[in-house]
Amino acid sequence: MTVLLSTGFVPCNARVGQSSIYCVCNSTYCDTIEPYTRGNKGLYVLYQSSQAGHRLTKNTSKFSQTRNNSGDVPVFTVDRNSTYQTIIGFGGAFTDSAGINILNLSAKAQENLLRAYYSTDGLEYSTGRIPMASCDFSTHIYSYDDHPEDFNLTNFSLAMEDIKFKIPLIQRAQSMSQKKIKLFATPWSAPAWMKTNKNMTGNGSLIGQPGGKYYKTWAMYFIRFLQEYAKKNISMWGITAQNEPADGNLYHFQFQAMGWTAETQRDFIAKDLGPLLHKYGYGNLKLMILDDDRIFLPIWPKTVFSSADASKYISGIAVHWYTDTGIIPPSLLTDTHNLFPDKFILATEACTGSLPWEKGVVLGSWERAESYSHDIIQDLQNWVAGWTDWNIALNLNGGPNWAKNFVDSPILVNAQRDEFYKQPMYYVMGHFSKFVPADSVRIAVTVSGNTGTQLETVAFLRTDGATVLVVSNRKSTATSFIVKDPVLGMINTNIPGHGIQTYVWWTS
Repeated sequence: MTVLLSTGFVPCNARVGQSSIYCVCNSTYCDTIEPYTRGNKGLYVLYQSSQAGHRLTKNTSKFSQTRNNSGDVPVFTVDRNSTYQTIIGFGGAFTDSAGINILNLSAKAQENLLRAYYSTDGLEYSTGRIPMASCDFSTHIYSYDDHPEDFNLTNFSLAMEDIKFKIPLIQRAQSMSQKKIKLFATPWSAPAWMKTNKNMTGNGSLIGQPGGKYYKTWAMYFIRFLQEYAKKNISMWGITAQNEPADGNLYHFQFQAMGWTAETQRDFIAKDLGPLLHKYGYGNLKLMILDDDRIFLPIWPKTVFSSADASKYISGIAVHWYTDTGIIPPSLLTDTHNLFPDKFILATEACTGSLPWEKGVVLGSWERAESYSHDIIQDLQNWVAGWTDWNIALNLNGGPNWAKNFVDSPILVNAQRDEFYKQPMYYVMGHFSKFVPADSVRIAVTVSGNTGTQLETVAFLRTDGATVLVVSNRKSTATSFIVKDPVLGMINTNIPGHGIQTYVWWTS
């Protein structure tokens, strides 16, 4: 079944999925997002997506000086004088698998997919994560130097996957983006010969102790990566010290990993990685620790930052979402910020379909889209400065993944039909990435009236003076509410059941 639902610009070519629609793109057709420009004082722009089929649908209207909604409705008042964290950005990861899938499309379909993420017609992503060498979303295990005892890294070289699947797509994304894409790199494992278990998977860590020759060689491996990418005109904004450092401490862990404790990460940064980054001119690179679930907060950063020699090199704390849902409270993020207000917190990986009871791809899942919106809003309300999704594109099986760790993605590629499918998750990401650019500042939202409302909200003040409010309704019933701006008046409005809205307005 195929229907056309208008986004107000180029409409979504919609197919019905599990619980909502997904939008079909190919070499000749792809929906876009209707643009907006700065309106006159007193006007606002509303973009809406919903389970019922809206996909960033645009409407424009005026503030009112009178209250139209009767009854006990929630009133959300924005307070631009109460400010919190500065936003880094929103985006996704340039994995081998993403590159393979995108390049399996025809040239024009590839262009449409990349534009859907990085152009002004699309989501305007502003962050990008790059695995250093292989991860599970590769077709095989590899490093940049598989020559044992090569402590001088004489044989270090980028892999075919970098040259073919990552670098060209990053360059194309950068060329079509009007925003600076903040790229950050992450290692999954050192070469097998550097590790205690002689394997890039499983339970293993670097041989020896921080300050020793294996640790110093591993630090130089980072430098060589940065240098080789710079030769391709790709400069990193940041790096993380290790992807999910706890994984490599697990017996028979199934894909690339390397085990660390907070203590060894602290000492490695203090003795090896930090000094070498500065020596080679990367002192302004944003070095992040943890890059794992918030279950480790605030203990991990407390241990690492207990050393001034380590802390001085570190800009932020990277977190993943895999223990977020109903297990680990988001208040740990605020606790961590309060302990270390000079360090930013950045969400660096999330995906659906990773758990045993929800494995793989589900076309048109609104529930998965809502899990994104809920986590993003929750993170932003607790000092997280941005949110980076996992693979920007996977195939219909949720791969390729050599370890068969198949998951879902906001865009899925059907190479056989030269099509790609924009999932509901894609549009939810856009409610943030397109309207909340880097350097926006989160501002307060207070609720009065029906204070028991279950609507989720978060607001921002942009550098161009715009105020942005995102509202999410994860309930099945429509809800009326009021947005109050102390300067302009009120928006008497409502949100459909299972809907998400972004409001944008200027006060002058």
